[in-house]
Amino acid sequence: MNFIALIKDDTDEIRKMSQIATSIVREHFDQLIGKEQNDYMIGLFQTEDAIKKQLKSGNRYYFVEDNDRIVGFTAFYPKEKAMYLSKFYLYKIERGKGYAHQMLDFIVKEAQKLNLNGIELNVNKENSACRVYESLGFRIIRSEKNDIGHGFYMDDYVYRLDIL
Repeated sequence: MNFIALIKDDTDEIRKMSQIATSIVREHFDQLIGKEQNDYMIGLFQTEDAIKKQLKSGNRYYFVEDNDRIVGFTAFYPKEKAMYLSKFYLYKIERGKGYAHQMLDFIVKEAQKLNLNGIELNVNKENSACRVYESLGFRIIRSEKNDIGHGFYMDDYVYRLDIL
């Protein structure tokens, strides 16, 4: 498995990341939160401009490849004493193949390089991925309901994985 960093000035690769992200997010979240809210959230977080802004503010994006094909992507950034995992996505046909463990191992190593003591992320309370995160060792530390505008809310659990 390879993790290929997205470079903030590489317009072609940013476009590619936006297309991949949009595709994966649509296949999972349209059913979960509805197409209207998902379209709005894709506009906030997955467009080329949104990704460029995130890269400029310190987010680190990676294409996840296996045998020269992209199976997913991840993005994260340091936040206080933890690595905040903002994106952790695999194409539907790639789930259940052990990639999540390898992705998490990579992120843990990156967090350790920065002497961070944990990994945190928000997960929609209705998302079936909650079970995946729990199987990876994450635990719920709180719940949050965040107004993201246009009458939409993110109703999430905040998960944490402690690392040494």
